Amino acid sequence: MILQSCSPQPTSTPANCFSDSFLVLHLKKNFKSCYFYNFKKRPKILKHEMHSLYCPKSLSSNFKIQALETDAGKLDDTTTKLEYDDLTWPSPTEMAPIAKVSSTQPDIIHVHEWQTGGLPLLYWDMYHYLSLKKPRIVLTIHNMEHYGECRAEQLSKCGLDGSIYATEEKAVDERTIGHNPERLSLLKGGIVYSNAVVTVSPTYLKETLCSGWLAGTLIRHRDKYFGILNGIDTAIWNPATDAFLPAKFDANNVEGKKICKLFVQRGLGLAPEGLPGDPDKVPLVVCITRLVAQKGLHLITNAIRYVEALCVSSPGNEHWANEILTENSQPPSTAPDARVGREFEGLAQLHNQGSSLRILLTYSEELSHMLYAAANIVLVPSIYEPCGLAQMIGMRYGAVPVVRKTGGLADTVFDMDDKSQPEMANGFVFEGIDEGSLNWALDQPNEWMGIVKKVMQMDNSWNNTAGKYIDIYSSVRARDQ
Repeated sequence: MILQSCSPQPTSTPANCFSDSFLVLHLKKNFKSCYFYNFKKRPKILKHEMHSLYCPKSLSSNFKIQALETDAGKLDDTTTKLEYDDLTWPSPTEMAPIAKVSSTQPDIIHVHEWQTGGLPLLYWDMYHYLSLKKPRIVLTIHNMEHYGECRAEQLSKCGLDGSIYATEEKAVDERTIGHNPERLSLLKGGIVYSNAVVTVSPTYLKETLCSGWLAGTLIRHRDKYFGILNGIDTAIWNPATDAFLPAKFDANNVEGKKICKLFVQRGLGLAPEGLPGDPDKVPLVVCITRLVAQKGLHLITNAIRYVEALCVSSPGNEHWANEILTENSQPPSTAPDARVGREFEGLAQLHNQGSSLRILLTYSEELSHMLYAAANIVLVPSIYEPCGLAQMIGMRYGAVPVVRKTGGLADTVFDMDDKSQPEMANGFVFEGIDEGSLNWALDQPNEWMGIVKKVMQMDNSWNNTAGKYIDIYSSVRARDQ
């Protein structure tokens, strides 16, 4: 088993995917020309950069979209803990260039997460009355656990009267009512003031309507709340062309995957030559994750102990042999909780000298590509997972997913034992949050070799879901009078 600890893999949110083949496949019927503005947020800075991108001509419409998102999609547990005072919002002067592109205004301003959740408030209560009349706002929420709390006087610093938003109908955090001070939530304000709200999987939408303090707000705005799966960038994540791999492969010829597996095992000292039986039939389990509670850390540590126990107690067991856990977080590679970091450092010292386990507490994009290519099983035991990309990338590289049934994992991985939809079966799914449930799932993959080609042929790109964003843009755009 290999465990790599990580930050979110490069995401293909709509703001990012406009530059790839998604444009030609999905937008040529709707777009004549597109203009995108990226507001890249860093502490004390929120500034804009503009670039234009040509789209094939169409007689039907002329969309212009502005994308507002945090810096390169790096929404890890450090950036989400930024305080409101760490941000400065664009002034009307800074926003003015949006209205000057080709003498027209964008149809859509697309914002992401709480860090840009204040923009819908600014737009409708400030910019809309100054010069921007045409745009409509779409908010995508990638993780509902980060609310963007601030005080009313802090919100007032951007030019709005923060006190008018301190109501349940607008932006007050209901959990703080009666406290001193009461606090606002930029995410809630963004939900209320946006024309459409999207979260990143249909199942996560259902989960957020049933639990969490924002459920009431989401229910009140249910008619504009949508769940759309993220996609992966199939140009970056392509085993047939991946420059990081020692050998290339695809669904029709997986010999290169065997080379990648052997390359990783030898490189990490997992001694494939010493394994009992046929090494090709002994699965290599990989878990690439951030070291945060959301990712099911107690289940991951259990998997480490469980695989180690199997190898020690049954040295001739051909069912499980190698497990690699790697951290996937931007440098420095440390867990947000120091206690968690120390626990996994101790586990690494304990297990990394053996022949069956490796725990790599480091960030490396090259290593992530090689591990996905080498893996036979990709483990994603999240407690909650709004969408999840590891299972999609794993399948792209021929790794069969073992996942907990939640959020986007439930929308992309379907159990091999589910007789109701055998044609969709592509992995192994467990529902509990206890160690026994995971152990049961780890004992199941006897059929993993038979579905490698099937999972590689599954399309988890934006081809299946990007058109749904276009439908939302079309439904909320302001029509010419």
